[in-house]
Amino acid sequence: MAKQDSVQLMTKGSIAKQIIGYAIPIFIGYLFQQLYNTVDALIVGNFLGQDALAAVTSVGSLIFLFVGFFNGFATGASVIIANAIGAQDEDRTKKAVYTTATFGIILGLIMTVSGYALTDQMLIWMGLPKEVFGLSSTYLKIYFLGGFSLVLYNMLVGIIRAGGDAKHPLYYLIVSSILNVILDVVFITVFKMGVAGAAWATIISEFASMFLCAVQLAREESILHISWLHLSLDFENLKQICIYGLPTGLQGCVIDFANVMIQSYINSFGAAAIAGIGACSKVEGLFSFQKFLFRWH
Repeated sequence: MAKQDSVQLMTKGSIAKQIIGYAIPIFIGYLFQQLYNTVDALIVGNFLGQDALAAVTSVGSLIFLFVGFFNGFATGASVIIANAIGAQDEDRTKKAVYTTATFGIILGLIMTVSGYALTDQMLIWMGLPKEVFGLSSTYLKIYFLGGFSLVLYNMLVGIIRAGGDAKHPLYYLIVSSILNVILDVVFITVFKMGVAGAAWATIISEFASMFLCAVQLAREESILHISWLHLSLDFENLKQICIYGLPTGLQGCVIDFANVMIQSYINSFGAAAIAGIGACSKVEGLFSFQKFLFRWH
């Protein structure tokens, strides 16, 4: 395979060392993401108050339901690409890479359109109290506008990690996390944008991480290179991605759907209960190692 130089084969050298070196950046990334989610809630709660905190935290389980489903396809794509790389099949690898990127764009658009269109109805189903409904609707609609970036980011990370590189996605996540916190403070405290500011901070930071992944793959000199003006779909690879990705996505949805049901019950107790449990869940996320293991698997 002529262009495999910068692709790290996990089957060469010490397997244990390869696995640890691959897993640690993912684990650190998970912790870092949970940390900035906690800081995010801290900023919203302190500067915008109880109702705003309740509005932002109440939709978390709903967001995870969408993201968990679409992220299953990123996992499926990563498996297909890694399999092709391991088989040293350059043609199949390139087709899988381009199919993943193109499919990521399609899935991103689906999440944006469907999420935005269904926002108010989903919040009604969840029984959100009147005092936070409007704020939650504003936050979630803006968030779904940036859903395209999040889905495509996960698909591109799947490509990068399939090549054995778990470090660059970590770097991009750190940049995104820091940017999110800075924009949170600026939009909320300086421009007085309220929960809309928190949502815009999130989707801008997600776009930044997606853009960094796209640039890396455009500059890549290995078989993972993507020419963004020449995207294509290979239906055999698309079929394989769906075969692996759909069950994984549905598996992720099981726990997330249960959390949506639990959140719906919590909503019946009012804004104070929503805000309190939401804040606790952010802190608890820092220590939920089993959640990391499930998501990574």
